[in-house]
Amino acid sequence: MGENGFPLPASARELTDDEWALVEVARRAIDENTDAEPDGDGVHTMGAAVMAADHRMYAGVNLYHFTGGPCAELVALSAARAQGARQIVCIVAVGNHGRGVVGPCGRDRQVFLDYHPTMRVLVPTPYGPRSVRAVDLMPLAQRWTSESGTGPFDPSVYDDPEASGPQTVRFHPRYLDAVRSGAKTRTTRWGEAVTTGPARFVFESDPEVVLSATVTDVRGCTVAELTDEDARAEDLTTADDLRAALGTHYPAIGPADAVDVVTFRVDPDR
Repeated sequence: MGENGFPLPASARELTDDEWALVEVARRAIDENTDAEPDGDGVHTMGAAVMAADHRMYAGVNLYHFTGGPCAELVALSAARAQGARQIVCIVAVGNHGRGVVGPCGRDRQVFLDYHPTMRVLVPTPYGPRSVRAVDLMPLAQRWTSESGTGPFDPSVYDDPEASGPQTVRFHPRYLDAVRSGAKTRTTRWGEAVTTGPARFVFESDPEVVLSATVTDVRGCTVAELTDEDARAEDLTTADDLRAALGTHYPAIGPADAVDVVTFRVDPDR
């Protein structure tokens, strides 16, 4: 329930800094490319942006057509896929000329449920934009898959895998071999909550690969304080190599930003 009694899904929360940054990416995409005058019609009036599990962001704009041109959200999802993203964690649409965050249409909500049910969707509410899980935008819905079509109602789709069982730590698939072999025993994270204990390591391949692991230590430091030892534990050579690698995952990261150096071991039988 919201602040003034307006019902919100249990998953609703305020936006994180990364989610606000995603809103800005979507806003720029449409403000720089709209063909409509203020209060006027046009072909391109909505922008959208999606964030992948590695924090990279991808944008798109809608393509209106009377036959049913694609919404901006679907264009952004396709653009992300075309550029190698496999696990999408958040999406937002923004209207042109300062209209702000706009909620997805019914068709898009069904697409989200079918393809990205645990993805977060940024939506407008009476309390300002909020982040909710995609499944919570479609109560009592039935999912469709390319293999079996529309299935029966399955309440388990509303279970949040991130909220039960071992914590989930996501990796780019290029790290799979190094993690499996033991060449990589640390991962450096910015703005992600990782704690010691059991974990599910999810590699964003297609299909995704999941390894059982244990986080044995979490050490906080700044990017500038990372060491050559940290780099070697990540299958790199020097701290500068590690900082450069972090920049590919977190383009906005700086030397003074605080990161967590996560040490782990993987179940050798997995």
